[in-house]
Amino acid sequence: MWSVLEPFVGRARSTSQFSLVCLALVTALLATEVTAAAGEGNDTPGTAGAAARIVAVKKVDAQMQDLTVSSPVMGTSIPVRIILPQGWDKKHQATYPVLYMLHGGDDDYTSWTRETDLEELARKSNILIVMPDGGRAGYYSDWHAGTSRWETFHTTELVRLMEEEYHAGPARAIMGLSMGGFGALNYAAHHQGMFRYVAAMSSYVDLNDPLVRLTLGLGSDRDGIDINQVWGDPVDNFDVWQAHNPSAMPGAFRGTQVHLSAGNGTPGPLDQGRPLDVLLVGAVAESGLPKSIRKFASALRSEGVRATTHLYRPGTHSWPYWQRELHSIWPTVMKSLR
Repeated sequence: MWSVLEPFVGRARSTSQFSLVCLALVTALLATEVTAAAGEGNDTPGTAGAAARIVAVKKVDAQMQDLTVSSPVMGTSIPVRIILPQGWDKKHQATYPVLYMLHGGDDDYTSWTRETDLEELARKSNILIVMPDGGRAGYYSDWHAGTSRWETFHTTELVRLMEEEYHAGPARAIMGLSMGGFGALNYAAHHQGMFRYVAAMSSYVDLNDPLVRLTLGLGSDRDGIDINQVWGDPVDNFDVWQAHNPSAMPGAFRGTQVHLSAGNGTPGPLDQGRPLDVLLVGAVAESGLPKSIRKFASALRSEGVRATTHLYRPGTHSWPYWQRELHSIWPTVMKSLR
């Protein structure tokens, strides 16, 4: 493993340069063949007046379903996993609180139920849980160029569809990890009042951070995406970047409870048995997050936002820590939805 590192480390002449090199290595280690997360569809993107509709339902178990949602704004069909409340009945008129859960990059809508005991938590909570796909590198944004309109799909089409088909009520919370946490923060900021609570686990929160810029650039190149398609050129379209930068809009979170968490990058007991390359990726990816999170949390509090943080050590960018965090914040999430 270290033979791979040596040519990179040899070029680094300072701590900051070494950090940049490590981030470059992370993107190389994470490289995988990107497969389409969304299904095929014949819709025309942005079709005026058209509504999203469910074109297929697969029953996973008694409470969990996988939906295929035809999205006019995306021009394709998107998979969405839901967990129904206990006793849910389409014929009943009662509405239910909703928790939206967003996955990270290089993952999909099945991740929360695949990697955690979310179903067990759900059995004890009378809520509707919605886990939409967000693309391998969709960034939970309406792209500056192209037809990707993830934010509109999630916050307009899907919200409306859940209300019409599954009795989703007005009490909503949202959480995500890594790229999903970034998306959850942006959705809460862009749609003030839509979510009572937002949690971001191990998420970048400042697009102006040079290390974040580097990571995004390398990551998008790996996935065959020009990051300029997402938010435009960082200089010429500075306003677009800042409109998607949580740290640039702390005041937009007024009225929403915010929770931010991350580890310090040091491996711990929860990392035992993990391959060295995976462990290194998780360590480097997490190590740069606490500083920017502290700064963002301070800015939120100065705006009167109720913000909590859990910056733990040890902790890497990996599921065992997110599973633990999910359990830690679950009572607060449920309380916010009452």
